[in-house]
Order: sequence, then C-alpha cells, then structure tokens
Amino acid sequence: MSRRVQRSHSTEFKSRAVQLVENGERLAAVADELGVRRKLLYEWRAAYRALGASGLNRKRGPKPGGRKATGKAACSSPGLASSAAPSVPDVTASSARPGDEQARARELAEARARIAELERVIGRQQVDLDFFREALRLLDAPTPSGGATSSTRSSKR
Repeated sequence: MSRRVQRSHSTEFKSRAVQLVENGERLAAVADELGVRRKLLYEWRAAYRALGASGLNRKRGPKPGGRKATGKAACSSPGLASSAAPSVPDVTASSARPGDEQARARELAEARARIAELERVIGRQQVDLDFFREALRLLDAPTPSGGATSSTRSSKR
C-alpha cells in the first residue's frame, strides 16, 4: 500500500480552483485538470463559501477555542438570518491589544464571509426571478396563430 505525499497548495491556487468550480466547471474535470483529489476541491469550496478567501488559508486539525456553529447551520431559518449575522466590531476604540486585534480581524473575516454568502444568495435569487419573469412573459404572450388556441384533435368530425 503506497502512501501519498502530502502537498501544500498556495491560497492563490486554491482560490483559482474554487473559482473554476463556482463559475460552472465540473468539479471532477477541474480536479483532473489540476491533479488534485475531488475531496480537496469539495473541502476548499466549503471553506470558501463559509469564510471566503481567508477560509482557504486555514491549517488542518482542531482549532483553538472549540467549535462554533457557522454557515447554514447557524442561520437555517430565513427569519433568523439577520439576527445570526456577526456584529461589526467597534473600530473607534483606542486601546488595541494584540488579542483584540486578532479578534477584530477574525470578526472582520467572518463579516466579509457573511457578506459574500449573502451576495451569492442574492445572485441565485436573481437567477430565479429572471427565470420566472421569462416564464410569465411566455405564458402571457399571444400564440403565433393570432391568439386562437390550437386544437388537440387529430381528425375533424
């Protein structure tokens, strides 16, 4: 049984790979083209969707501070989406300790990831709206024969 060599990929490489998948390329085709496992692309895509580009730079293994509910599990109800948004840190405070700066940076990354997630949701909703507008337009449009409905009978009586 051969053991694979664990490679590390740059954040730029991961970002380009995720962008290919997000732009509609088949995940399996991108994985074959780049020479990475599909599982890695799924993980990178999930990290990108949860935390944006900063999620691609994370190290493996358990993180200090324990687990926190993020992503879709944190705001599964549409009515609770606004209350689940991360709070914006107060940037007017003059006393900046190293821990505070890290916390602010983390909150900023979470806020940016939330913004990116909401922008993706809006994009999907816009596609749905465009689809339904076109469907309604086609239903309301007169038929080519001048508005008369066509008969489905194949023979005349």
